Amino acid sequence: MELLKTLLLGAIQGLTEFLPVSSSGHLVVFKHLFDMGSIPKLFDVLLHVSTLLVVVFFFRERIQRILISWVNLVRRSTDDGDREQLRLTLVILIGTFITGVMGYVIQDIAVFQTVRSVSILFIVTGMLLITTRYLPKPDDTSLKLSHGVRVGIAQGFGTLPGISRSGITITAALWGGMDRKEAGELSFLISIPAIIGAVLLEAGEGAALAGQMGMGTLALGCFSAAVSGYFSLRILMWLIQSGKLYYFSIYLIPLGIAGLVL
Repeated sequence: MELLKTLLLGAIQGLTEFLPVSSSGHLVVFKHLFDMGSIPKLFDVLLHVSTLLVVVFFFRERIQRILISWVNLVRRSTDDGDREQLRLTLVILIGTFITGVMGYVIQDIAVFQTVRSVSILFIVTGMLLITTRYLPKPDDTSLKLSHGVRVGIAQGFGTLPGISRSGITITAALWGGMDRKEAGELSFLISIPAIIGAVLLEAGEGAALAGQMGMGTLALGCFSAAVSGYFSLRILMWLIQSGKLYYFSIYLIPLGIAGLVL
């Protein structure tokens, strides 16, 4: 049963970390439904590492271009392409700073850890996703520093269980006039420092609890999270570019209503 729970939690983390349905919200609901109790910190940390590796692998070419642009900056041989990547880096840094401040303020608010509050925020996420269907095609899709502010604030709210981090950040980027593909990329690139920060904050406590789960059990959960995460990220990027992000509202809104009623 421990292995099955680990496999299930890993798959849930991988699927919901990328799909715009809120991984933290689903973990709250599943823990309540299956009486799973608290999840060991070490397992939580390793699941985040698994999804981080998926993001880095999936966007490896864009990350490589960003790193090359910084090397060229040091060499003082930047071109227009490098300057675009450097601007993207600045946008990510601005968004990360805002997210960090907001996350610090709201992370310990217990009222957001209940099934009822999560259900309400599922509905909010679904309604946000619906708005992406009716956004007009932007005239100017160039990357602006204001996108870092918008997406950073959105990612800060995305720390609340029930609010999808990917859903709200992609929606904020689209509201800001970004191209769909670029909005999807920015959403996940800006998640990299956020995930690294979360891992570093929890790593010490997780290491102290290393004896709670066997290495085989941990490895199974991480593998499950990585595989499900990779395929869910591929599906999501396709849906974003197809303008079908709102499809997930068909799932989230009834889920939230069911949580409130039942």
